[in-house]
Amino acid sequence: MTVKSRLLELLEQHKGEILSGEDIGRELSCTRAAVWKAVNSLRQEGYPIEAGPNKGYMLARESNLISAEGIRLYLEVPEVEIQIFDEISSTNLEARQLAVSGQAGHGSFVVALEQTAGRGRRGREFYSPKGSGIYLSIILEPQGTLEGSLLITTAAATAVYKAVKEVCGVDLGIKWVNDLYKGDRKVCGILTEAVTDFESGNIEFAIVGIGLNLYVDESVFPEELLDVAGGIYETQQLANQADKNRLVAQIVNYLLAETQKLKLSEEYVKHNIVPGKDITIIDNENVRSARALSICPDGRLLVQEINGDQKKLLFGEISIKIPSVK
Repeated sequence: MTVKSRLLELLEQHKGEILSGEDIGRELSCTRAAVWKAVNSLRQEGYPIEAGPNKGYMLARESNLISAEGIRLYLEVPEVEIQIFDEISSTNLEARQLAVSGQAGHGSFVVALEQTAGRGRRGREFYSPKGSGIYLSIILEPQGTLEGSLLITTAAATAVYKAVKEVCGVDLGIKWVNDLYKGDRKVCGILTEAVTDFESGNIEFAIVGIGLNLYVDESVFPEELLDVAGGIYETQQLANQADKNRLVAQIVNYLLAETQKLKLSEEYVKHNIVPGKDITIIDNENVRSARALSICPDGRLLVQEINGDQKKLLFGEISIKIPSVK
């Protein structure tokens, strides 16, 4: 690690506390001049580091920039590869390349403040403007076959639900299979992509992409999304107060815990907003109405068709539209 990276880690650990240049130099085994140079570099990156004659340095308590150093403080398994980007085409694409090349393994992840080519299910664009949300892709090496990828997605939805509840104090609703809602507005989408061994059918690795809106800036969001997209918070000011490093870390922590054994969690069923609702199923060109009955143990959705027949819907077969979520 560089002096700058080690300094940021130290300042994050003691956020709101004054550390003398001498103590920092001793802790990092470097000169005070090196400390001063690292402080200036961090300031240029936007970190609010205060200093005064004979006082030392302090990272302002309200500092909330996403950093690998800040995230690691909350990770249960901190020895993973973390890459942070101000802007990237797709975090899923970057994470996939890291996994394929062997540069990053289980539990490693990519975070971006903005995506220029974020993707949702079935090739749809996922709008990912700068500063409005957290865009995160996690590499997993789960035990199981391709059929288990549905349960990876349900585990990711559960992880986001738990992390947002813990860090932000906000209860979300889970919409089968891969979205989370606040009221009737979608605040999070999840895209799971699995790479399998052709002969065995086992998953070699999976990339779980998570796009979480902290707030919606109506001046930049496309007009067609304003009726459906929402954020965890109502204003940018409130969103800026959320501990983003802790939120990212807790999503990763909960996802790793949820995927140790691939099974449907009680939280996913309890907080799912689909069972008991009349739904619209869109299957390619076929659009039909049905009644959602329950979530099956394998993650499939049991529905009752108009003619009374019951059917289990698979992830990837369809998308579900709920006219109004209250």
